[in-house]
Amino acid sequence: MTAATLILVLVIVTALAFDFTNGFHDTGNAMATSIATGALRPKIAVALSAVLNLVGAFLSVEVALTVTNAVIKIQDSEGGPKESLINDGGYPLLLIILAGLVGGILWNLATWLLGLPSSSSHALFGGLIGSAVAALGWSGVNWNGDGSKLDGVVGKVILPAIASPVIAGLVAAVGTWLIFRVTAGIAERFTETGFRWGQIGSASLVSLAHGTNDAQKTMGVITLALLASGHWTDTGAVPFWVKLCCAFAIASGTYVGGWRVIRTLGKGLVEIRSPQGMAAESSSAAVILASSHLGFALSTTHVATGSIVGTGVGKPGAEVRWGIAGRMVVAWVITLPAAGVVGAVTWWIGDLLGGYAGPLVVFGLLLAASTFIYLRSQLQPVSAANVNDDWDGTPTAGRRREKEVAA
Repeated sequence: MTAATLILVLVIVTALAFDFTNGFHDTGNAMATSIATGALRPKIAVALSAVLNLVGAFLSVEVALTVTNAVIKIQDSEGGPKESLINDGGYPLLLIILAGLVGGILWNLATWLLGLPSSSSHALFGGLIGSAVAALGWSGVNWNGDGSKLDGVVGKVILPAIASPVIAGLVAAVGTWLIFRVTAGIAERFTETGFRWGQIGSASLVSLAHGTNDAQKTMGVITLALLASGHWTDTGAVPFWVKLCCAFAIASGTYVGGWRVIRTLGKGLVEIRSPQGMAAESSSAAVILASSHLGFALSTTHVATGSIVGTGVGKPGAEVRWGIAGRMVVAWVITLPAAGVVGAVTWWIGDLLGGYAGPLVVFGLLLAASTFIYLRSQLQPVSAANVNDDWDGTPTAGRRREKEVAA
């Protein structure tokens, strides 16, 4: 096995691992409000979301092609592939991709540990941008596409990141206000029951939309790796086996359930009632599906969080925990540079060692750091049993229930 073949295998494995973390990190985007209001039981919610993410992954490839073509400049000024990236079986570009994936995974795991619903998408893009800058300089990143329109990182990633939560929040706020205005005077038990059924439909639509957007990102990364190694030549398509593997990876991660993030979204921002939940999920689904159709690799986390905050603003008398929202915004702002720094450092380590040793050491560091974060999370576990505990920052009551059941 050549060094290029080894690193290609490691890139594919690591990309699918990122897809898995994307799944459990982002489950709350679709199901947190339905779990919080009792519209769906926690385990049923994540199972339903997993199935719909699997289906959604096959519905579009526009976002995947954005990742393949709009982040790293893989072509020279004449439109051909850069020789410096495809030498030695694509080893240089594959090392950039591997380092970028490590940056994305570690940021996903770190924010999951803290229960912060940060963007998996921006963690991935930040890691790739950081490793590309470290390897190629600032000109190695496709910032503005071909210059005639904003179809590079700025147009497809950064601008949607800023606009999407604002748009989703406004839509959710207006929708929530209208719902409570129209249902004023109707007994609460009727509105709660009816909107819980509506939440099941709207949450399902968000899960489907999540599959059409987030699963595509890993498809794009693996396709880019195959292009680098010469195993694929079509920059306008994705191999079927890549679609299949990525769909199952994100669905598996979704089924595991990122309970720490689900708890923050469902209980930490706003005490949500069913009408608010339906409004949040409907606005999220609309924004995500529209963006997937246009090839915008936006953050579904930003959209879902903006929608939930919007329902708090739109419901008269509702309390929004702005301190929690502020922590999320800080995480959003530092996601790209933080993951970029990890990607850059990881690339430097891999490049310094080179050959077989570089990618193996990088992969080993990823395994070690991931194991440490997982073990740290077990000191204060969050699961389906305590995800809906009253919000005080720590789900202590749920831990007592778990101990009682175990006893």
